[in-house]
Amino acid sequence: MTYIYDLASNDLIEAEIVPASGKLPHKKDGWKFDWNKLLKEKNSEIYVLRLKNAPFTIEGMVQLKTENKMLIMEVIENAPHNYGSSNKRFDYVAGCLIAFGCRESFNLVGPYKGYLTFTSKTNLVELYKSRYGASQALGQRMFIDDINGLKLINKYLN
Repeated sequence: MTYIYDLASNDLIEAEIVPASGKLPHKKDGWKFDWNKLLKEKNSEIYVLRLKNAPFTIEGMVQLKTENKMLIMEVIENAPHNYGSSNKRFDYVAGCLIAFGCRESFNLVGPYKGYLTFTSKTNLVELYKSRYGASQALGQRMFIDDINGLKLINKYLN
């Protein structure tokens, strides 16, 4: 089961991660990425995190891409109402999406099975290290290994 944390009620709310379909959020709605454009990219899948009891409201999204037998978290974004720290509605959104990417990486065949790689914004490198157990490879390139991936899966998806 997947749960995100409702900051107003201090409750865990059941959520689900499903493949993206239909009309996706736009930049004009406060999102930072053009998810409809990303949906058309090759070797890529987009997943949405939504509440079980409100399936039409997206709480976060992730784009996973396979290249050279490696799973790459190309883009991850919380819904605009889940940004920041003062007016954020739900926590654990990014954690659930990253853990999902880690779980998907175990479906790979080859030397990168269980590894999720991504490029971080400079200001988020330390956050990825401390909160998600990521390691820095080169520059802003980071990865989550199989051991830390399993920890995230157990924390956010089980």
